[in-house]
Amino acid sequence: MSSIAKVSNGYRVRYRDPAGGSRSKTFPKQNHAQAFLTSVDSSKLQGAYIDVRAGKITFAAFAAAWAAGQVYRESTAVLIESNVRNHMMPTFGPRTIASIRPSEVQAWIRGLGEHLAPSTVRVVVQHFRSIFRAAVRDRVIASSPCDGVRLPQSEQRQIEPLEVSDVLALIDALPDRYRGLGVLGAGAGLRPGEALGVTLDEIDFLRRSLTVRQQLVTLPTGPPRLAPPKTPTSSRTIPLPDVVIAALAGHLERFDPGAHGLVFTLDDGSPIRRNYFGDIWRATVKRAGLPATTRAHDLRHFYASALIRHGESVKTIQARLGHKSAVVTLDTYGHLWPDSEDRTRRALDEVLGATVSPSCHAAEGDE
Repeated sequence: MSSIAKVSNGYRVRYRDPAGGSRSKTFPKQNHAQAFLTSVDSSKLQGAYIDVRAGKITFAAFAAAWAAGQVYRESTAVLIESNVRNHMMPTFGPRTIASIRPSEVQAWIRGLGEHLAPSTVRVVVQHFRSIFRAAVRDRVIASSPCDGVRLPQSEQRQIEPLEVSDVLALIDALPDRYRGLGVLGAGAGLRPGEALGVTLDEIDFLRRSLTVRQQLVTLPTGPPRLAPPKTPTSSRTIPLPDVVIAALAGHLERFDPGAHGLVFTLDDGSPIRRNYFGDIWRATVKRAGLPATTRAHDLRHFYASALIRHGESVKTIQARLGHKSAVVTLDTYGHLWPDSEDRTRRALDEVLGATVSPSCHAAEGDE
């Protein structure tokens, strides 16, 4: 039962929180005590009660508890842990979560932008926001200090696909053991992790297709392992052109499958770590005489651009690439589709050209 009592140093409010715990607070004036009690009763009725003591938990402690309860792919969990440890803890770790103000968050974001790319800042802030959204849901704080903060603008860089000659130069410059990876990337559009995770049982040489069921995940600690692909729609079956079938067959003639039936492995048959292949790729790019910014992922973009040039639909390309939705496909590659202006002109000429009467043209000429 809520009550207000006169005490030596003012007026003490006694009340119970939603869990039934006894609480009290003292105010110098009676009207202040009454206003507080009214707000407490109202917040309890609305389900918006915030225990001020809960907000005294440190950001570090709440973030750790939040992370432990999340259901993420292992690689995502590692990324979040890295972002919390490297970018959030130095500034906010020892602070109580209720004391962090929006102006401080905005200043922190600006500081991140001084040494991180805008896209990286957005990912870090996305995880930061998730922590505070959880704190609001748990009634630890009333509102998030992330509300209304502004993020650095990132330039929308349009994909510029590699030329056929560039792709051929890259494939030729790859070491023999990894040349098939280059052909597979350009001829099937696999993500690098998917290509490194291809196993023999996923290849159907008779039907000339590849079923993507997994990717190779390499983490900072522990051995590489096979895991589900990026999203549910990333599981897919891809028709393989003859050039890819030939490259895979040739590779398997020379190199035996490794652990778990992996098609592409190191010399000792062990999985290829992403950072190790990154070193191989950078050396390959240099030998091929291409810009140092050329990524293995650019082979996937080349594959998509080839399908677009040959008239495949958005839905087909979405399915081949394993995109979550056609929106992702259009956002990434929409600028590569042929311009529709000429098709519009031809369509209207075919429909209207034969129906407009010659007298209309004559009347126009008289004017």
